[in-house]
Amino acid sequence: MRIAEPAAGNLQTAKATDMTDHETQDAFVAPLAPLAVARAARPVVGLVAGGLGAYWPQFPELMPVLDRSARIVCERLQSFDAEIVNAGFVSDAIEAAAAAEKLRAAGCDLVVILVTTYMTSSMVVPIGQRVDAPLLLVNLQPTEAMDHATFDTGKWLAYCGGCPLPEVANAFERCGIAFRSVSGHLGDERAWMRIERWVRAAAVSRVLRTGRHGLMGHLYPGMLDVATDVTLVSANLGGHVEILEFDDLRVRVAKVPDEAVAAQLDQVRSMFDLDASVDEDDLAWAARVAVGMGELVQDFELDSLAYYHRGLEGELHERLGAGMILGASQLTAAHIPTCGEYELRTSLAMLIMDRLGAGGSFTEIQALNFSDDVVEMGHDGPAHIGISDRRPLLRGLGVYHGKRGYGVSVEFDVAHGPVTALGLTQMRDGHYRMVVSEGTVVAGPLLAIGNTSSRVDFGRDPGEWCDEWSATAVNHHWALGTGHRLPELRAVSELLDIELVTV
Repeated sequence: MRIAEPAAGNLQTAKATDMTDHETQDAFVAPLAPLAVARAARPVVGLVAGGLGAYWPQFPELMPVLDRSARIVCERLQSFDAEIVNAGFVSDAIEAAAAAEKLRAAGCDLVVILVTTYMTSSMVVPIGQRVDAPLLLVNLQPTEAMDHATFDTGKWLAYCGGCPLPEVANAFERCGIAFRSVSGHLGDERAWMRIERWVRAAAVSRVLRTGRHGLMGHLYPGMLDVATDVTLVSANLGGHVEILEFDDLRVRVAKVPDEAVAAQLDQVRSMFDLDASVDEDDLAWAARVAVGMGELVQDFELDSLAYYHRGLEGELHERLGAGMILGASQLTAAHIPTCGEYELRTSLAMLIMDRLGAGGSFTEIQALNFSDDVVEMGHDGPAHIGISDRRPLLRGLGVYHGKRGYGVSVEFDVAHGPVTALGLTQMRDGHYRMVVSEGTVVAGPLLAIGNTSSRVDFGRDPGEWCDEWSATAVNHHWALGTGHRLPELRAVSELLDIELVTV
């Protein structure tokens, strides 16, 4: 896998909290030449437009209007960073079945059916039955409203795409096909926002369905909530979990040349402020480990990574685990979410948030602040530096609380403004649950102990929020991302058929 370089930028621009794509996040981080970046994961979106063929000889002027709508929709979908497979325009059930075969062969993650005028449910059901992909019916009339004084039947028919939606929904229910639709007009940005939401959800579905997720080391002793049955990852989300040894990292770190370490240190100094507590030898070791981590991610073609190793008395594996915070933070900013404490499902939650353009930083509750009515949350170790409110700081620590080792750790505050917490938890019967809560990061005093730390206002008593959040059976770690993402996460949960609970 070729190493790419995100564009250089100023982390201060992270205050634009509603990031829309990878390029926006890339502008927040310096080039990461010694590290890998995420594999491309553009969703494959099928498109088929349709209408009732009986109309064409009756109203010759109708088809040119519908063709124009289909072209506009195709062009707009192509702007959503997706691969579009256009199966053309269908006029009856036979043509619809042929289009369905084309879309099935393309391996679509989402199929958009543009209902340009009335079309029978018998034209739509074969598509839903054959494509093996979720469907989105789109009804976008040419303008906001008809000109009633001048319209005849032919002109009206270009506006009646909403007519068959109840019929199709009823047929889908009886055929066991999930129904979803977006109605509006071609210039309706609210409708386009909803359509783009489904395309983004399809991108998340694709990276989970085809993804490769690294799990390296062993379970953090005592944390029963983080234990993950890797088979259930494939069962609930798809994808593959690659079990890695710390020796897989050890052999790569051992081969890192000194010039690569020097280049990595230059990158680090361009991305971080360094506290006086940072020991140069510890920093050089973290840079060497970071380069080795980049090689590991490339060699195993990983989309995410979770790790933990306890170690003993300063031996090499302990030093490797203690030296991973820097590289994990850089990989996360390069769209390969990486977290500690063997938190596989949280690395997947981070991946979901990242693919939605929200970042997604490794997070837990630190304290409740009843004076300011905020929940203070963050974590020691890896963080998503692409969503920092300021230039992140590296601080040297003589001890990592509750863990073996010492070295450099990342300290920052998530960009102030709207944020969303996403936990991905496993229930007793093995099904996964997404737990979501929207809040706002606000300014105020923070700890300066080498942790990420943010003050999140959920608009309610922090104690009540903490109790309700915990009662969902969420893990004690989750992903914190920028923007209010509940509508997008609802779309993700529907495409993945994963339960979603809000707090």
